Amino acid sequence: MSSTMIELMPLNPTWMDIAGRLLLVVAAGALIGLNREAGGHAAGFRTTILVGLAACLTMIQANLLLSTMGKTPQSFASMDILRFPLGILTGVGFIGGGAILKRGDLITGVTTAATLWIMTAIGLCIGGGQLVVGSAGAVAAFIVLSPFKWFDELISHRQKARMVIELAGSTYMEKIETEFSPLGYSFCFTDKSINEYDGTVHATFQVRWKHAGAGGGASELLTTVEERYKVVSFEMMTTTA
Repeated sequence: MSSTMIELMPLNPTWMDIAGRLLLVVAAGALIGLNREAGGHAAGFRTTILVGLAACLTMIQANLLLSTMGKTPQSFASMDILRFPLGILTGVGFIGGGAILKRGDLITGVTTAATLWIMTAIGLCIGGGQLVVGSAGAVAAFIVLSPFKWFDELISHRQKARMVIELAGSTYMEKIETEFSPLGYSFCFTDKSINEYDGTVHATFQVRWKHAGAGGGASELLTTVEERYKVVSFEMMTTTA
């Protein structure tokens, strides 16, 4: 076990080894970061590279500390170097928590936080000298974030939105709850306000439906409702990346 560890993390890495690790983690961060940058997400090109570099530098520092004077190579098998990756993973956890935003029932930034997490793991692997494992992780992460997104869009997800509709009277509220049911939309009345001048009613509904693809079918829902009623406001409440 100790010999394997020494092969993966040599006690005396050369400057060429260190430079190679840094360049490789920059390339891995660029590969993943370009995908996030193109999608307009918070953790984009530079952020992803910086997170990977921080993890890589941490493991390089751990690597350099292994060659403490007065110790034999066999004595390092019991050295607790896991404190380094655990510390950096904890720090990235705070960054990921800041990337996740919640507004009511709408949650965004989950995939961004997960991207920072996997980039940290990639940086730790490459920084520790496990170049093949780190590179494989970078390629796998890119596949999940890019090609696999197409498969995700083919899956029918539960969608939820809040919609305010202007009605001529309160009698229409029960009609709406049943009118759109055959189309796959479930309307649930939650609130109303009445205009004291003309008597129009602004009824608030929570709408649930299933839809696959980008946008969650919000435009289709709006078009369907606006053909029959006046929509005052509309807000998606579905979890997004």
